[in-house]
Amino acid sequence: MSTRITEHNLNRMPPALRVSLEALYEPRDVGEQDYLEVDHVYTGDARALLPKVRPNSLALSVWSPPYFVGKDYETGLSYADWQALLSEVIRLHFPLIKPGGFLVVNIADILCFRDDSMPRIQAEAVNRKRCPVTREDILAAKKKHPYFNRHRLAKLLNCSEQTIDRRLNGNNIRGGKYEFQTRVKVVGGMVEDWALRAGFYTYDRRVWVKDAAWENSRWASLSYRAVDEFEYVYMFWKPGVTKFDRDRLSPEEWREWGSRGVWTFPSVRINDDHPAKFPKELPRRVIRLLTDPGDVVLDCFLGSGTTAVAAIELKRSFLGIDNNQTYTALAKRNVRGAMRRLC
Repeated sequence: MSTRITEHNLNRMPPALRVSLEALYEPRDVGEQDYLEVDHVYTGDARALLPKVRPNSLALSVWSPPYFVGKDYETGLSYADWQALLSEVIRLHFPLIKPGGFLVVNIADILCFRDDSMPRIQAEAVNRKRCPVTREDILAAKKKHPYFNRHRLAKLLNCSEQTIDRRLNGNNIRGGKYEFQTRVKVVGGMVEDWALRAGFYTYDRRVWVKDAAWENSRWASLSYRAVDEFEYVYMFWKPGVTKFDRDRLSPEEWREWGSRGVWTFPSVRINDDHPAKFPKELPRRVIRLLTDPGDVVLDCFLGSGTTAVAAIELKRSFLGIDNNQTYTALAKRNVRGAMRRLC
């Protein structure tokens, strides 16, 4: 009996037999086999397991990778490691996607991380200054008293020696030098370059407007940088005939989001069992837009299993991969729950 989820075997088999699907679809870890079986969740590194996926079998791969923002599951991952991980995962996808199929990557528009190679210069927060002494005041005093050190200048100007050094050099001399600067790196160009090298072409991109991430943007209080409140959904195409079917969506859905470049829906408000879940609406829209019932959808950074659950509910087959056994156990529970509801 085939273990693929299709409209036929879900809608037409007897109810008692449909209930037994849970046993047939029981997710498991990868073992000794030629190719990974569809409708299963696997534990392991995507770079090791993607070569075990049947070539030209995926209509869509949609996933959200680590963002390199300091999450627990990124511990030990350097910026170079992060680049190598994403570029290799994208490269490994090309033989797996059907001609005319899609690779879709959801990722933040920029990276923000501490970079010890940047100059450590403290911002001048004008409205937070407690001391009225300016850089110009200090330079004038130094010109008048060229042999004064910072301690004598501080006494002359009735301020601290820390203020003298901070105004002149941007340093905080008490408690060590100023912290590493925040490096801001635009992500889109890198992802596009990795996809092009693999053989994919940029097809489209959507902007997902989410809840403003104030907690992750604490550094914005002393800068002009914006609060993080949107991400990109990059769509890459494998050359081949792509079936375009307007009947996948209703006319209202085409007007509201199918043909719109900006998608607005909330983030997951409670990440109590996984630190970086994305809302089911994101993979649901991508799956409905780019695939048909019975197609195979892959998520190689499966996390809590959101993409697999969306695929099941939309009567697509799925493949799920994650390198964290705790998360794959969670994904398996969520997958089993979705299958029960479907039956």
